[in-house]
Amino acid sequence: MPADVEVVAVSSSPRHTMSKQTLPEITLLAGLGVAGDAHAGVMIKHRSRVRQDPTQPNLRQVHLVQAELHDELAGRGYPLRPGAMGENITTRGIDLLSLPTATTLMIGSTAVVQVTGLRNPCTQLNGLHDGLMKAVLERGEDGQLIRRAGVMAIVLAGGAVRPGDRITVSLPSSPTAPLAPV
Repeated sequence: MPADVEVVAVSSSPRHTMSKQTLPEITLLAGLGVAGDAHAGVMIKHRSRVRQDPTQPNLRQVHLVQAELHDELAGRGYPLRPGAMGENITTRGIDLLSLPTATTLMIGSTAVVQVTGLRNPCTQLNGLHDGLMKAVLERGEDGQLIRRAGVMAIVLAGGAVRPGDRITVSLPSSPTAPLAPV
């Protein structure tokens, strides 16, 4: 892993909004998510999933997006600020989408999250920029849908997370499972 794996920005929103406000610091709470964020909790908080089954465990406590995606999208006419796509943590220097399920990320000196899967992009992205949802979806050579709107995680150990914090990646033991939508 490169030495420059870090947090670029942190964001949160107490309401169910697409974009989140960029903050100087967020606090991760073990087993819950981001303190004060609308998606924090033991059980699922995403409204569409709550309508399906409110008893589902919350595997989407923290949303992470790599800044390199923002850079790429800006070059394609979709300028985005950190937090705009609903992410809580914007990273740089790590290909989040290539990580296997159950990868742990130590963020700063105490916070630890475990990657649970891919974010499934929704049409609300088009409210930011017309065509943005399609821009974060691709088809692989095998025809499989590739989701590029970030990863979701649960909080294993709480703590403060700030821009500039280092991220240490720990891959799970083999055999590993590729990321799937959660």
